[in-house]
Amino acid sequence: MVLKIAIIGRPNVGKSTLFNRLAGRKIAIVHDKPGVTRDRREADAKLYDLKLKIIDTAGYEYSKEDSLEKRMWAQTERAIAEADITLFLFDARDGLQPYDEHLADLVRRGGKPTVLLANKCEGKLQEDSIHEAYKLGLGVPVPFSAEHGIGLPDLYEAIKKEAEKVSGQKKKIIADPENKATDAELSVDESEHNRPIQLAIVGRPNVGKSTLVNSLLNDERMLTGPEAGVTRDAIASEWSYAGRRINLVDTAGLRKHARIEDSLEKMAAASTKKAAYLAQVVILVVDADNVLDKQDLTIAREVLDEGRALVIAVNKWDIANRKETLQRLNDKLQTSLTQAEGIPTVTISALKKENLDKLMRAVLKVYDRWNLRIPTAPLNQWFADTIDKYPPPLGKNKRRIKLRYITQAKTRPPSFYIFSSNPEGLPEAYLRYLNHQLREDFDLRGVPLRITVRKTGNPYADAKEKKTNPIRNKKIKASH
Repeated sequence: MVLKIAIIGRPNVGKSTLFNRLAGRKIAIVHDKPGVTRDRREADAKLYDLKLKIIDTAGYEYSKEDSLEKRMWAQTERAIAEADITLFLFDARDGLQPYDEHLADLVRRGGKPTVLLANKCEGKLQEDSIHEAYKLGLGVPVPFSAEHGIGLPDLYEAIKKEAEKVSGQKKKIIADPENKATDAELSVDESEHNRPIQLAIVGRPNVGKSTLVNSLLNDERMLTGPEAGVTRDAIASEWSYAGRRINLVDTAGLRKHARIEDSLEKMAAASTKKAAYLAQVVILVVDADNVLDKQDLTIAREVLDEGRALVIAVNKWDIANRKETLQRLNDKLQTSLTQAEGIPTVTISALKKENLDKLMRAVLKVYDRWNLRIPTAPLNQWFADTIDKYPPPLGKNKRRIKLRYITQAKTRPPSFYIFSSNPEGLPEAYLRYLNHQLREDFDLRGVPLRITVRKTGNPYADAKEKKTNPIRNKKIKASH
């Protein structure tokens, strides 16, 4: 079976850097500022012939009060409890610190098999710190550099040795003798048709995104609290609903771009946008007290411009002025988000778990619309009937524009090509009419549509040129 490993240590010792190194790609945000990681994050990884499930955790900071640090430690404790082995990192440049010793004491009491890593060992100056680490009582420290990948063979041997102690018995390790990788790499074996739905939760800070994720998962998976901006990175969780596999991604809150000055917040915003752009369906969580403000509309437009399916969740409905909120919501949808008519909106209370089934039914429905492919025959029959009902206007030369046929180029989002003899003269208003009718007649409300008008080729163009250009005509005959 796959070995589950938790990466622990005090803040800023290189846990997320090691996590990225083992995952084989930059997943977690890495920054010089201590305490960047708050939620625990999981990823599949491969170290030579070892298949791993690795968990990145928040840095350990002792706190007795009901503070953010205390809640972060609770998440780390869960990661340690779920793991088969812990990787204990300390900074060999700084030497052992009191927090290192206190955390080591907690780990020893838990009795979990542990590998001690002396990180940031790029030279011989850290030898004193390595020798000092023996007093932690966690075994022989392994000199390592997560940033440069130094010490991976030693880490591999240490993990393989500790794996035999898991649960007091020898654990079978899955190996792949045909693939002896020279570095850590991500292990992915998923066929296209079996991939889960990529669902991202986005919105402004403190609107209840993490609370919604926890309520959907029915687990305190994400760190929550009254503080704004608790989530700093996009965290994915595997889940299933109504028999559908879902990759649920919680993200950091997005503020107005002009207000983002701190480099860490810029990285968090970039992580959120990347998660939204890679998603298939995006749930935009808005606060019922300030529904669809300017920043909400900016986020919604960006999601639709990227071609993602969108669902709006109006959170904190249990304490909202419902009549006024609904009126304001409908007004904003009709005037400010016209590029995707009929966007599903669901009123919820993430804290009290109200209307979550309704929300997920809307997600699955809009996802199916986003993937819809219309057969060519009924599509062109619809096209002919729609044009007969309301023909295209006259072009610049006072002649009616001929729209010949339509075809669906792709799905996700549904994209269509219309072929015409004079595409440049077709007004935007007529394209909006076709867009509206397409949504209504094929139930494509709430997803972005792409309609492109292309010029049809003239089948007589070559014959005409041959007739008017005798020199070229002679050349063509000579070539035969």
